[in-house]
Amino acid sequence: MPSLVVTLIGSDRPGLVGSVSDVIQKHNGNWLESRMAHLAGQFAGIVLVDVPETNTEALIGSLNLLSRQGLKVVTELDVARTADEPTGPVWLVNVVGNDRPGIVRELTQVLAAHDVNVEELTTECSDAPHGGGQIFTAKAQLRLPEGLTITLLQDELERLATDLMIDFTPIEDNFNVV
Repeated sequence: MPSLVVTLIGSDRPGLVGSVSDVIQKHNGNWLESRMAHLAGQFAGIVLVDVPETNTEALIGSLNLLSRQGLKVVTELDVARTADEPTGPVWLVNVVGNDRPGIVRELTQVLAAHDVNVEELTTECSDAPHGGGQIFTAKAQLRLPEGLTITLLQDELERLATDLMIDFTPIEDNFNVV
């Protein structure tokens, strides 16, 4: 059974998720996994859907019709699910520090330099207590390549800035915590 990765974005309003789930169900699709958020008045989401092969094109067409409701939709056939499963340890990384431009770039440059795969990433900025500016927080689920030690990665990430606190926690494969 083919799988589709569906990305969605549009002005947030009640009923958007219901509209998408109605279309998927009408084509005998199975909603497997999703991540959705409200960001700056916009709804953004990504959904993994299994659909019978005979219904794939019709589902894609119906999802595209959601543009009439102001929802931009992009669908991709998920070829990765048939590929080899990734190997290597999975770690949860929490980052907290004073906000400043470039934190995400600096973190991801270190990760990319070591071929670390960012499987999930959530970031936000919030007001610091007592009017102390903005606090940046990030949670990332990372898959390390075979042979890379967490000690090496931790040392390099902690060298980025003395005002960033970085916490590493090993997690079991296939256990989603972000």
